[in-house]
This record gives sequence, structure tokens and C-alpha cells, in this order.
Amino acid sequence: YRHIARQLHTILPHHISAQKQIRTMGKAKKTRKFAVAKKIISPKDTRVKSVAAKAAEKKEKEAKKAEPRQVEQGVSALFFQYNTQLGPPYHVLVDTNFLNFSIRNKLDVIRSMMDCLLAKCIPCITDCVMGELEKLGAKYKVALRLAKDPRFERIPCNCKGCYADDCLVQMAKQWRCFIVATCDKELRGRIRKIPGVPCMYISSRKYTVERMPEAFGAPR
Repeated sequence: YRHIARQLHTILPHHISAQKQIRTMGKAKKTRKFAVAKKIISPKDTRVKSVAAKAAEKKEKEAKKAEPRQVEQGVSALFFQYNTQLGPPYHVLVDTNFLNFSIRNKLDVIRSMMDCLLAKCIPCITDCVMGELEKLGAKYKVALRLAKDPRFERIPCNCKGCYADDCLVQMAKQWRCFIVATCDKELRGRIRKIPGVPCMYISSRKYTVERMPEAFGAPR
């Protein structure tokens, strides 16, 4: 015990003096830094989302400009807005609603067309229109029977399950020798955008044609 007591007597004073020194030292003074700003990403940096999106749009525009432009070939049949390919016998592309409204108004399709244009008319039906009539079922049974009349010319189209309105617009654009008969306002608006293609519709229980000056039988 005496031996341990002597060791403690020698160690403890040194330990106490060391603790006193630590207390008296205090904290190190920090000098204040002047005119130092936080580091911020530049608003023009490509890492910013809005800047990256704008850069991508700019690249797309440049790529589009670099691509060769495709200009549609002019139609040789047109003399300004006048279509020289249209002439008797007139070929009329018929829509489903045009047949339906003709039946409702008790109009003979071929005779009414001839009264309107004062010339021979051949109603034409595409495969898409025939398919649409078949899908509509019993409600359009009479219209389907009328479409299968031998006086109606069947025109094969290369559309694969295409919408009937799109098919008629495509046919009118491609050939420019047809008159499009429809009572659909939307389709008539699309046909008006194609130069040289007249549109036939029903007005006051008669057939009439727009954009066709030689249709003397059409009501004005």
C-alpha cells in the first residue's frame, strides 16, 4: 500500500497542474473575413435545367434547318385555281353521310347529280367508305344496298384500316380528277384547302357544288 501511495503522490500534482493550464488557455481567436461571397452557379451554366432545355431546342432547330427541304411538286392539271382535269363524265367520290342524307331527303343520287352538273356523273365509292357502311350495321342498311348498285363505280384504295375521311382527302389530293360529295362540315373544310377540288353537298333538298363555275344547275 505504501508503494501505491507514493506513486499517486507523485502523479496527481502533475495532472492537476495540466488541467489548470488547459482552463487558462481559452479559445483561439478567429479573424473575420471581409468581402467573401458564397459560391453560386452561373445562371448561364449548362447544368441549370432551363439553360439545358434551351440548348437542346437550339440544337433541334439547327438540325431541322440543316435537313433538305421537301417541296411538293406542282399539279400540272391546275391553271391557277382552275382544274383542267374536271370534265364530263364527272367522277364523284361519295361519303357515307352524303348517301344517308340523300335517302332521308328522298333524292335519287345519280339523277340529282346530273340535275346539278347538267352532265353525266359517275358516283364512286372507295373501299374505306364501303367498309364504314358495313360496320355501321342495320341503321345504314339501305345506304349499303344503294352503294352496291352496279351504276356506282368501286375504287380500290391502298389504305389499311384508314378512316374514311382521311381516305377521301388522300384520293382527292392524289388524283385531282374527283368531286367530293359530303355533308360533313369538317371534311368540307379539309377539302377547301386542296386547290382545284370542288365539294358537293345537300342544300334545301338539292345537290349543290362549291368552287365550280361550270355547274349551271347548282342553286346559287
